[in-house]
Amino acid sequence: MGPDWGGIVSFRRKLFIVAVVYVVEGFPMGVFTGVWPAFFADTGVPLAEIGFAAGLSIAWSLKVLWSPLIDRFGERRHWIAGAQVALGASLFALSGFEGGQFAAWTWLVLASYCAASATQDIAIDAYTIGLIDHGDEGPANAMRMTGYRIGMVGLANALLFLPAWIGWEGALFTAALLHVAMALCATRIPRVEVPPEARRAMWSALGRWLSRNGALPVFAFVLLYRIGDSTMAPMVTPFWKYRGLTNEEIATVSGMLGGLATLIGAWLAASIVSRIGIGRSLLWIGVLALGSNLAYAAVAAFPEAGRFGVYAASLTESFCAGMAGVVFMSFLMRICEKEHAAVQYALLTAIYNLAGSLLRIPSGIFAEALGYAGYFALTGAFALPAFAFLPRARRWLGESAGDPG
Repeated sequence: MGPDWGGIVSFRRKLFIVAVVYVVEGFPMGVFTGVWPAFFADTGVPLAEIGFAAGLSIAWSLKVLWSPLIDRFGERRHWIAGAQVALGASLFALSGFEGGQFAAWTWLVLASYCAASATQDIAIDAYTIGLIDHGDEGPANAMRMTGYRIGMVGLANALLFLPAWIGWEGALFTAALLHVAMALCATRIPRVEVPPEARRAMWSALGRWLSRNGALPVFAFVLLYRIGDSTMAPMVTPFWKYRGLTNEEIATVSGMLGGLATLIGAWLAASIVSRIGIGRSLLWIGVLALGSNLAYAAVAAFPEAGRFGVYAASLTESFCAGMAGVVFMSFLMRICEKEHAAVQYALLTAIYNLAGSLLRIPSGIFAEALGYAGYFALTGAFALPAFAFLPRARRWLGESAGDPG
């Protein structure tokens, strides 16, 4: 897997660095999902245009196409800093938007922001894999999740308080300055070098990695392990509305309390992974995570559970998502080669997103046909085939059935 270039940095400092870079990674996603829709709505952008802008999320799916550039050229922290400068420039340009329908330049700015964000994601993920030692993936991924949520939910949402004071132009200009500050921070993190010979051998190394024994079962496992969560998600909020819950309840329980439950689950999973290893954790946490689908199915099947039943199902889902997210990211980190992590990790996340993206499309049709209870139970069943591929996946970890990982 190559040398541990991050070994001279203490473990605590590594966790701090991980937290910082994932605040940086989460912030643009928060701008995309939270700040832009509010800005566009306030400036009179037609709903159709807002919907089309949301479609620019395809950049995060297509990032695998240009991920080889990050492995082949330059230093990963410089890619992070350069992407932050591009993000800041895009928001500075967008601050001059006066509303109405998007002009061609507006689409170019929005697309540039999304592409730059996806690029920094590649570099940050690869940097983190190079920094973290084998065996430390659990705490590192709990810190990843914590930092990401701070950036996406906390820091980005704080921008929504600014328009009342300094207007949207001032708010977007402030966000642009934050990106510049993040670029400066990226230049101060420790260097994680990729040997020149590894860069030159990138394509041959990728071919060897893809042709490893058991590659197809491993990729099938990656495709299916989190599919229960991703296919349930589109119908959760409609189910809440169907049960008569208010937007304030959704924001409080699913957003604030759910976010806390996710972080509790993440740190608990980090402890479990450190104690029993990634392979065994994938099994037991994966089985536990199916409880979130079954909890929603039970609440949907028994309306007498009331709104507090829905609350309980939501918090169960958030807690399980935090646990499953940490162990799954730990698995992805472990099976990537440090020197080729940009391409390999981007490819794995593209595979993971594929099945969920395809099955989300008919989710409303399935829910109408089966009812919410039947559909939520079905989403749990979607994830069951993943466990058939788990023994082969554990071989890529270098674990046997009795190894702690």
